[in-house]
Amino acid sequence: MQDLDLPIGEAADAAVNFVLDHFTPTLDGIAAAIALVTDSLRDVLVGLPAPVIIAAIALLALWRVGWKFSVFAVAALALIMGMNLWPRMMETLSLVLAATGFAMLVGIPLGIAMARSNAVQGVARPVLDLMQTMPAFVYLIPAAMFFGLGAVPGTIATVIFAMPPVVRLTNLGLRQVHSEFIEAGLAFGCTPTQLLLKVQIPNALPSIMAGINQTIMLSLSMVVIASMIGAGGLGNTVLTGIQRLDVGTGFEGGLAVVVLAVLLDRITQSFGNARPSLFGGLRAALGSRKAAESEDEAVQGHPGRA
Repeated sequence: MQDLDLPIGEAADAAVNFVLDHFTPTLDGIAAAIALVTDSLRDVLVGLPAPVIIAAIALLALWRVGWKFSVFAVAALALIMGMNLWPRMMETLSLVLAATGFAMLVGIPLGIAMARSNAVQGVARPVLDLMQTMPAFVYLIPAAMFFGLGAVPGTIATVIFAMPPVVRLTNLGLRQVHSEFIEAGLAFGCTPTQLLLKVQIPNALPSIMAGINQTIMLSLSMVVIASMIGAGGLGNTVLTGIQRLDVGTGFEGGLAVVVLAVLLDRITQSFGNARPSLFGGLRAALGSRKAAESEDEAVQGHPGRA
């Protein structure tokens, strides 16, 4: 048994060399498309004035979470500006948004296919297990070999690492839709597409949003690791702190990552729960106040009721 030597590594090298020899133009096209998305997002976020982005996030937090979290968001983002890490945080946010978008573009249809077919689920499940359990650093090697250094290989490695949750939870959410809802949709004459879009997905939305939330969190953690192959952003700050053994620089970069993670987590979590709009809540509050005033006037007009 000691002489047994399985050539797993040699097979992996041969597969990578085969792809590089025969599919380089395809890889270049994929890289160009991803670069267009990531660069456009980065240019927009870095180019917008910081007060505009802070105001937009504060309003979104006020609408979806509440005024306390909105105040926290403003204070936390002001802290990032005070540490002079705003451009790098915008670079990281652009990479996270791009990676999450690509993961959803592939992951949600795959989750739907798994929910509709046990055969697809049987094939996809071990692949997803491999994607989730493989150490994150391993993804950097083929990504750098296929696409070089920079934001593109970082985005691709992030997509592969972060996609499994949205696939699994989309599949789970659709499979857990009550059969009564599906039977009612069929009774009303829904086509398979109508049944999916109008019955299954709305009822599975909390599970799907939980998967998107987890994909965003994993994307953020992987984007920081991807700084080792030139992805940029806050990961560069953390990596610089490690290389120089500079505790202060590393702590500032880590704190900025934590702030971004908390904002993304709380806001995306809220979309999985039904919440009235801000103006709807104000109208409800004003309506209850008017009802209370009318009741007080009625009591004053009929003292015997008091």
